Amino acid sequence: MHRTRIKICCISSTDEAQLAIAAGADALGLVGDMPSGPGTIDDDLICEIVRQVPPPIATFLLTSRTTAADITDHVRYCGVNTVQVVNHVEPSVQESLATVVPHVRRVQVIHVEDESALELVHEYASFVHAFLLDSGRPSAAIAELGGTGRTHDWQISAEFVRRSPKPVFLAGGLKPNNVADAVRAVRPFGIDVCSGLRTNGTLDPEKVASFFTQSQSVGL
Repeated sequence: MHRTRIKICCISSTDEAQLAIAAGADALGLVGDMPSGPGTIDDDLICEIVRQVPPPIATFLLTSRTTAADITDHVRYCGVNTVQVVNHVEPSVQESLATVVPHVRRVQVIHVEDESALELVHEYASFVHAFLLDSGRPSAAIAELGGTGRTHDWQISAEFVRRSPKPVFLAGGLKPNNVADAVRAVRPFGIDVCSGLRTNGTLDPEKVASFFTQSQSVGL
C-alpha cells in the first residue's frame, strides 16, 4: 500500500512545528511574503523554525519570488531543504535553480483553474522534483497564490497525476471531513493542508489527529 505523505503548511511557530512533527508530518510549509493569503511569517522566524526541524522532515519554503536569483537568495537565507515556487514562473527559472542550488529540492505549484493546468505538466517536469496542485488565481487583481481554503476540480487534478512523471501533492480546501475523498479521487503522492487544521488561526491538535487518521484510511 502507498502511504500518502502529509505536508502541514502555514507553520507559524516552533511549537506548531513540533506539534506537526509529533503527529507524523512528512513536511512542513513555511510561508514567506505573499500578496495575499494566510500564514506568512518573516524570514528570520523561518530560519529559527528550520534549525529545530530534525531529518528526515522536509522544510518547504513557499516563495512568491519569480527570478532564479531572488529565489536562490531566499532559499539560502532561510536554510530550507525544499523550495515551493508558488507562481507560474518560466520553466527556465526552475532549470536555473537546478544548477545554482542543486541540493535543494524543487516543487512547482500549479494553480488548477481549468484544464489548461494540464498543459504545464511537461513544461516543468524535467526541472522539478515534484508538483503541488492548488486553488489559487495568479491572474486575479490581487494574486492568490495559495491558502484560499477552496477546493478545485479534482477530476483535473487526477488527470494531472496520471500524466505527471513526477510526484504530485494535492492542496486546496482539504480538511478532516473531505481528505479521504480527495485521496481516493486524485491518488496523489502527498497532500498539503493549511487552514483546514486551524481553529481561530491556530493549529488544532484534534483536527490534526483526525486529518491524519482520515487521510491514511484510504488504501491505494
